[in-house]
Amino acid sequence: MVRFIDFLPCHNLPQPTIINTLLTPLLTQEPSIITENLENLQKVDENVVREYLEDLVPGVLNFAVQIVLAILLYIAGKRIISVIRKLLRKSMEHRGVDIGVRQFLDSISKYSLNFVLWLMILTLFGITTASVVAVLGSAGLTLGLALQGSLANLAGGVLILVLSPFHVGDYIVSGGTGHEGIVKEISIFYTKLLTADNQTVLIPNGRLTDGAIVNVTGQQTRRVDILVGIAYNADLKKAKELLTGIVDKENRVLRDQPINIFVSDLADSSVELGCRFWVNTDDYWQTRWDTIEAVKLVFDEYGIEIPFQQVDIHIKEDS
Repeated sequence: MVRFIDFLPCHNLPQPTIINTLLTPLLTQEPSIITENLENLQKVDENVVREYLEDLVPGVLNFAVQIVLAILLYIAGKRIISVIRKLLRKSMEHRGVDIGVRQFLDSISKYSLNFVLWLMILTLFGITTASVVAVLGSAGLTLGLALQGSLANLAGGVLILVLSPFHVGDYIVSGGTGHEGIVKEISIFYTKLLTADNQTVLIPNGRLTDGAIVNVTGQQTRRVDILVGIAYNADLKKAKELLTGIVDKENRVLRDQPINIFVSDLADSSVELGCRFWVNTDDYWQTRWDTIEAVKLVFDEYGIEIPFQQVDIHIKEDS
């Protein structure tokens, strides 16, 4: 190899001579060395690439096989879970288990079986069950804080099933949320309501059990309460007689239950008459609406005035 220090004694030579002296060895020797190094480098690169590909192919094939097995396991697992849930539902239905309990247990079985399925899929990729349990155990406090709302809903669902404040098909009013409707489903985290105008409302079980729950259809019969005001100069006895006749003509009224027609209050501008009778729960609203309409029509026919709020203005003129 030519070193620059070898030419230091030639510093008095003319400049072209120095250049020729430096370049001549490079032109005669360096190309062969460079070519040899390039060939060696090319051989090394080819060997490295070959070894890398030889090591990569088995890993890729093994990972591809794991992916295929995971997909097949997922498909088969989903079908098995569906069969197990179907058998569980049929068994509970055959034993006459409440539909709310059936829905709740079906939700638990769904989540539990899917959790087991995903554990089995993870084991295909070298992740052991012990590792998953260890991670869940070490992160238990964090998960507990993150899932405290879900755990509260789960506890609320258990309370609903144990205490049975309502069942599927009942019409309830949730005091904690202000929603009301027919209970369609009691799941592990939510209770599904269908409102009167056909809207679906999902109420978290935790919020549902934290407030008051009014079960409107919890009983087979329900009392209809109607208040109507008449003017002070109206015939009170005639008004009570007309109310009695309206109730007597209503065939949905339960005759074995008490019927009351009474003066409820002497208000500022009217005499309040009360009318109470009992009907089947399913007939409640329609009977109430029909009775109120009949009261208005009959009172108008017989000249019984129903007063309404009004303001009389008297103008006093100075003499």
